[in-house]
Amino acid sequence: MRFRPLLLLPLVVLVAGSACGPREKASPSPSPTVAVATPTPAPTPLPPLLDPEQATETAPDRFRVRFETTEGTFVVEVRREWAPHGADRFYNLVKLGYYDGVTFFRVLEDFMAQFGIHGDPEVSRVWRYAQIPDDPVTQSNTRGMVTFATSGPDTRTTQIFINYKDNSNLDRMGFAPFGRVVEGLSVVDKLYSGYGEGAPRGPGPDQGRAQAEGNDYFRRDFPRLDHIETARLVEPAGP
Repeated sequence: MRFRPLLLLPLVVLVAGSACGPREKASPSPSPTVAVATPTPAPTPLPPLLDPEQATETAPDRFRVRFETTEGTFVVEVRREWAPHGADRFYNLVKLGYYDGVTFFRVLEDFMAQFGIHGDPEVSRVWRYAQIPDDPVTQSNTRGMVTFATSGPDTRTTQIFINYKDNSNLDRMGFAPFGRVVEGLSVVDKLYSGYGEGAPRGPGPDQGRAQAEGNDYFRRDFPRLDHIETARLVEPAGP
């Protein structure tokens, strides 16, 4: 039998056509993944009473604060020129309401009445080391003068005392008065003093426990102590 080569041509063409036909498209490479950063929420601002760094307002040259207490009302007048750092700190504390509910925890007859440990231990904790620089002593610690307590150079924070008598011996120790009681000094005289000096030198409140336990400690162990109900800024009267 003789072969007919032409019969193979269509097959060759078909094969060639298959080889030249459209190829299957390759799957596209995946796009690079871009990580989207989740925004970090802004920190919640602390309440001003828990953030001493917010208490930096400059006090007026002169202002008054009215104290409503369990014994009655007295008024303190502050002169910033007497002790600028002390006046500024006191002004900011009063504006924050820091002294509301605060106890007169160290009241010593013929010496002074001291207060300034906050009733809430958390508040006491953040203010305990919020110290301010010393001021030069320009006024004397005579009766009715109001002064920050201190435990050494540049350690004033929130504790204040009111002089019951002429305590001018404190002047040379760096205690700088920033104000004076101009109304109601007889109310200050009536603050309860029966517990005497504080521990460990006397039977009165222990400041360390007061810082840690707040008003719960005072009310439980020293229930007769007087306290401040409110302390508010008022307009000065007279020249």
